[in-house]
Amino acid sequence: MTTALSDIPSMTGRLRAVAGLPEHDAQCLPGRFYTDPDYFRHEVETFLSREWHCLGRADEIPDPGDYFTARLFDEPLLVVRGDDGAVRVLSNLCRHRGMPLAEGSGSTRRFVCSYHAWSYGRAGELVNAPRMRDKGVTRETCSLPSFPSEIWNGFIYANLDPEARPLAPRLGQLGNLLGHYRTGEMRIVRSFEEEWRTNWKCLVENFMEAYHLSVVHPETLHPYTPTGLSRKSMSDDSFTSYCANYPETAASRGMGAPGLTEEERRRSTLFCLFPTQIASQAATLLVSFSIQPLAVDRIRVRWTMSTWGDELTQDELEDRIALWHEVNREDREKLERMQRALSSRHAPSGPLAPRDYEGTIWDFYRYLGRQVPPENMPLRAVGAS
Repeated sequence: MTTALSDIPSMTGRLRAVAGLPEHDAQCLPGRFYTDPDYFRHEVETFLSREWHCLGRADEIPDPGDYFTARLFDEPLLVVRGDDGAVRVLSNLCRHRGMPLAEGSGSTRRFVCSYHAWSYGRAGELVNAPRMRDKGVTRETCSLPSFPSEIWNGFIYANLDPEARPLAPRLGQLGNLLGHYRTGEMRIVRSFEEEWRTNWKCLVENFMEAYHLSVVHPETLHPYTPTGLSRKSMSDDSFTSYCANYPETAASRGMGAPGLTEEERRRSTLFCLFPTQIASQAATLLVSFSIQPLAVDRIRVRWTMSTWGDELTQDELEDRIALWHEVNREDREKLERMQRALSSRHAPSGPLAPRDYEGTIWDFYRYLGRQVPPENMPLRAVGAS
């Protein structure tokens, strides 16, 4: 079912109402917020394309010339480490005819267009445009555009908005939550990309609630992170979090960084940096998901696994990777099945579970509510420039 454009104001009014509920009375968003293509485009144009999004980890590209490609909405991106050691996020389009310059990941001295051999340096500067000397093609006019980017705690973030407010100054409280784990010093082990047939908000909500852990993951997660031991943790306008605590009977998951408390070693700290980064930080393992919304019912998920030093053996790391693949499979199966049903006129707006289990979803709805223009401000029509 597609909502008429004239219905978007009523949907945003409904979102304001849900976001404004007190925590004790919090409700789920109705199903149409996850299934309507016009509303998805409204989200992209009003806030998603202007927010900071995590692309990966800085140590994925440790040396000058190392790169990987990504995409944010309609923008193909080239994430590259320059000769000066800086990480840049560049447009992955040749300035001549728009041919992508690179795919996947690798290392290079120059990016050479496969169509007409225009070439660019590691900072995006035009190096050569064959037979174009008399056409006014210069480094000043035809170098690759760049996007605002930041490195925080080893994560690479990008924003499509050239006037975006800096990200790092807003993350002090999240930095405090992660501080003892020394997240920025963890080293990447592997990265993966998948496509899921679900709405982007469904994965955020699924990852950030403990209510489903013992039901959906009885063999994979319940032995270490049962629902009943989970506790809501810090939140502010930029993020939400909860602690998935381990039972006393569970074996140690590793020591991790010096300075971690025993409480921090005996839990996984899950956080969402709004809107699309979700992550699980444990003593010896960091798993981070970057959600790239593609359509109302389709996302690309890029996830990375990092570890602390060499504490875990290669076999242990392979076991953890296999575990996360199975956990993802279990979640993906449920979310894709639910997505197919959410277009029902009876898709519910049921009550959220108590704060330790779904209080993070209330935080997420309040974030979404803050992205809605004030009630007396006219909404821009979807597709308007």
